[in-house]
Amino acid sequence: MTVEELRDQLGLQVLVGGDLTREVTGGYTGDLLSWVMARLPADAAWFTVMGNVNAIAVASLADAACIVLTDRASLDEEARNKAEQQDILVLCSEQNSYELGARLAELLKG
Repeated sequence: MTVEELRDQLGLQVLVGGDLTREVTGGYTGDLLSWVMARLPADAAWFTVMGNVNAIAVASLADAACIVLTDRASLDEEARNKAEQQDILVLCSEQNSYELGARLAELLKG
């Protein structure tokens, strides 16, 4: 599944653009950045409420397909600028991380 398909299927909004054709091969949910940094798989959609510059760094290091800010979490301006510089795709949703992760798991099974 591509990030574009993920966006459409989960009703996500793009906050910072990037490569919508990138493949999403899994997902990860977490907000403790040191924990996520050690476990976030490459090409995963990362569901989090962390909209700061450190989250952008973690996504970049892990080579995540995208960050999905959940529960109406906001992306601060410094993070937005860093995401644009590093081509990190950031999306958002009003839904929580659990709901979105469960839906992604079902989509990837099908």
